[in-house]
Parts: sequence; C-alpha cells; structure tokens
Amino acid sequence: MNATVVAVARRTFASLRFRNYRIYFVSQIISFSGTWMQSIALAWLVLQLTGSGTALGTVMAAQFLPTLLLAPIGGMLADRFEKRRLIIGTQTMAGLLALALGVITLTGVVELWMVYALAAGFGAVTALDNPSRQTFVMEMVGPDDISNAVTLNSVVINGARVIGPAVGGVIIATVGVGECFVVNGFSYIAVVTAMFLIRKDQLHPSARSARAPRQLRDGFRYAWADPTLRTTLVMLAMIGTFTFEFSTTLPMLAEFTFGAGPTGLAIMTSLMGVGAVVGGLAIASAGPPTAARLVVVAAGFGVAVGLIAVMPTIELVYLTMPLVGAASVATIALSNATLQLKSDARFRGRVMSLFSVALIGSTPIGGPIVGWLGEHVNPRVALLVGAAAALAAAAYGWTQLAPRQTTVVDTGRTTFEPTATTR
Repeated sequence: MNATVVAVARRTFASLRFRNYRIYFVSQIISFSGTWMQSIALAWLVLQLTGSGTALGTVMAAQFLPTLLLAPIGGMLADRFEKRRLIIGTQTMAGLLALALGVITLTGVVELWMVYALAAGFGAVTALDNPSRQTFVMEMVGPDDISNAVTLNSVVINGARVIGPAVGGVIIATVGVGECFVVNGFSYIAVVTAMFLIRKDQLHPSARSARAPRQLRDGFRYAWADPTLRTTLVMLAMIGTFTFEFSTTLPMLAEFTFGAGPTGLAIMTSLMGVGAVVGGLAIASAGPPTAARLVVVAAGFGVAVGLIAVMPTIELVYLTMPLVGAASVATIALSNATLQLKSDARFRGRVMSLFSVALIGSTPIGGPIVGWLGEHVNPRVALLVGAAAALAAAAYGWTQLAPRQTTVVDTGRTTFEPTATTR
C-alpha cells in the first residue's frame, strides 16, 4: 500500500523534480495569492462605488478586452523572443499597476473611470504575458511532463484562490480594499526574482520564429486547420464567455441573493479553490489528456454551476463550490495540455494566445451580459446561462472530438504549412 501511495505521489508531482519548475512553482503560489486577493478587492470596490452589477461586469470587460485584442500579438512575441525576459517585463508592469490602484484607493481619490483605466492596463499586460508564461512551462519541463506541469500550475492558481480571497476578505473587513492592491503589487516580486534564479542551461528552449509578414494570420490558420485545436478552442470560447464569469456572478450572488457580504464571497471563492486543488491533483496523476475526459469534465462543470444556481441557502452553495472548483480546473488543465501537446513548437505561442483569447478575452462579451442578467433579472439566472454554455460546449466537443481520437499525442506535426514568408 505504501509503495502504491509513493508511486501515485511521484506521478502526481513529477514536474517538481525539475529545479527551474520548483522555483517557478513557489513564485506562482505567492503571485497568484496576491492576484486573487486583488480580484475580490476589485469586485468589492466597484460594488462600493456603484452598487451595480452591470458596472462590475463592465470593469471585468475592461480588464479582459485587451486580451481579446492583444493576446495574438503576445503569442507572436512568445514565438520570437526569449520568454524569460518577456515575463520579467510584464510582471514588473503588473506590479506597478497594482501599486497605483492601491495608492488612489488609499488616498480616497479613486473614481470609476480610474478603475476602468487601470483594469484595462492590467488586461494589456496580461495579454502580452500569458502566452509566454504558458509556453515557458514547456521549456522548463519538456514535452514528456508538460501535461503534469500544466495541471500543477492550475493547482497553484486555484490553491492561491483559497489563500488570496481568505486573506483579502479579512483585510477588506478589518482595514479596507486599498491594502489588498498594495499587497498584490509587492507579490509580483516573487515571479521576477524566480526568473532571475532560473538556470538557462537547464531549459528546453523552443525554436524561435524569425520576424516575417503575416505571422498572426498564419497562427490563426494553423489552429483552425487542426480539428483538435479548433474544437478545443471553440469549447473554451463558449465556456469562457458565459461560464467563467465568477468575478461577476459570485459577488452578485453573495450580496444580492444572500446578503452575505465580503465574508460570504471570500468563503465561496476559497471553497471553490479547495475543490480546484483536489481536482487538479487528480488530473495531474491521471496521465495524458484524452478527448473523452475533456468532454466529461466540461459537462460536469456545467452541472456543478447549475447546482449552485438553484441552491436555496448559502450553506448549500458552500457545499457545492468545491465541485465547481474541481470541474473548472480540470477543464482548464485538460484543454491547456491538449493545445500545447498538439501544437507545433513554431506555433505554440500563437496557439496559446488563442487559449487566452478563448478563456479570458471572451469576458468583454460575456461579462456585461452576465452582469446585466444578475442585476436586472437574478444572479441565479446569470449562473444558469453559464451552466447551459458549458453543457453546450461539452455536446459540441463530443460530436467533434470523441469520434476522432481518445488520447492526445504530442506528434509535433500537422497537415498545415505556413506561407513561404514565415520560414
């Protein structure tokens, strides 16, 4: 029995045997704890300023609209330049923006338009940062361990969801929202420090694309030409637009439906993070991603979100949030690993930029819609729309992916060839 437990543990945490990834792993725990703290503080700041669910959805849209517009450029940069240096630059800028938000909040001069502007700034930095960070994981661990590393990275993000909102809720309740932004600003130092500690001779650098015309177009064409990449991205777009709108739906559910305040929101978000950690660890030990597994977890995600929408008491919502967290991290991890394993190294940055567009850049479309539904109809209806979107994505994925394959294999090949100008 002990030997079995040890074997499962080794399989679950396989990527941590790489020194570079261990350093990165720890830095992400610190940084994302600050990010989740800021997320809950930003939502609460907007509700304090406006009391409007529509305004909250609009702020989230302002934060994620740059991803829709700029992520492909971030992907192109990730394919052309050293990812470590790009990450240092983007994380430094994100830290400065967080400190600026903290200063204007603490000094009492904050207005809604300022929140919109800084949210858009965060979005622009994230759009340029995400493709580099996503593909840098591959360079730290190599293709054999990418599925495990991506999943552990998702565990970190969602483990931080437990720490960040819990600490943020306490800070908001006892001190105020401005301090949350300041703490997040300093948390970015961890990632920047980690990038300087990374040993370049232990990396598996991808071949860089040379500067050439039509690189963005070729990236889109490449992703659309492969059925697995195309279907995974379409599923993510459906889920990202309406289901992953928790920054909008959960504050409204806590405040408008149950009157639970920031404490209730922090508990919901933290419990979701607990479930995400458990679900992520299960996925990390499960081996390479499969099309059937991706479809199943997307369907499970829809069911779980539907359950929290109909729960009559907040206590029952608390009990259901771990299921939402487990299904959400499984959906993200499986789709991320699928896209990275299926992508040619020449296009991986641009493919992962489309991952960001589908999952995050879709928020400017879904955020205001979900926010309006939550404010003018009911937060439960907004959640039910998200549940329906996830179930529809699962149905679409089943019709497209399941008949084609069972296991995603890193072949590094595709029938698509770039135009001559990109070679």
